This record gives sequence, structure tokens and C-alpha cells, in this order.
Amino acid sequence: MARTHGFGGSPENGSPDNPVLITAAETSLEDQHRARVRKYLTIMSVRIPALLLAAIAYGVWANPWISMAIIGVSIPLPWIAVLIANDRPPRRKDEPSRWDGRFDDAPAIESSRHHVIDG
Repeated sequence: MARTHGFGGSPENGSPDNPVLITAAETSLEDQHRARVRKYLTIMSVRIPALLLAAIAYGVWANPWISMAIIGVSIPLPWIAVLIANDRPPRRKDEPSRWDGRFDDAPAIESSRHHVIDG
């Protein structure tokens, strides 16, 4: 059976299996969050097997350095997972800045005279 192309009749114009992108919209915030949570869970799911692998390696080779190396590799995993989970796509140049400059004219430290208690 011959396969026909949809949306214009050629692969460049799209097909039922590969439609043409008709919008420049970014991935929704929910989809971005879901992807970050998935990465976080994947990285964190490596920690327990790493600890088990360290115990097994010590039981097999009786070498604490191999086990400590495995544990050492697993130590920064929570930090890495949190960094990845809290990451967001970079801001576009046309995205408005959230700084509104309300406090630009306020002094950093109060300039009025302060009372000093001598002890």
C-alpha cells in the first residue's frame, strides 16, 4: 500500500507521522517541570544502587578503596540533581525584566543620626 503524505503531499510540508511545526511556542512550563523532575528522580535513583554496589564491591574484593570511590562518586549526586531540577531555560532578550527600579533612589543605609550607647 502506497503511503500518502498529509498536509501538502510532501515530507517537507508534513505527514501524518511527522506534522509540520506551525507555532514557535516553547514547551509549556508544566512540560519543562515534568522533564526536570524526571531528570532529578533519575539522578537520585542512582544513589541507593551505588551504595549497594559499594557494599557488594567490598564483599567481593575486600578492598575499601573501591567502595569508597563508588561512595565518593555518589556524594555530589543530590547537589547535581537539585541544580538540574531548579534550572530553567535561559531568558530571551525580548522577555521583560522583573526589576522595576522602585528602590533606585533609596539610600542603602539610613542617613539619619543614630543614638549610640556607651558602655
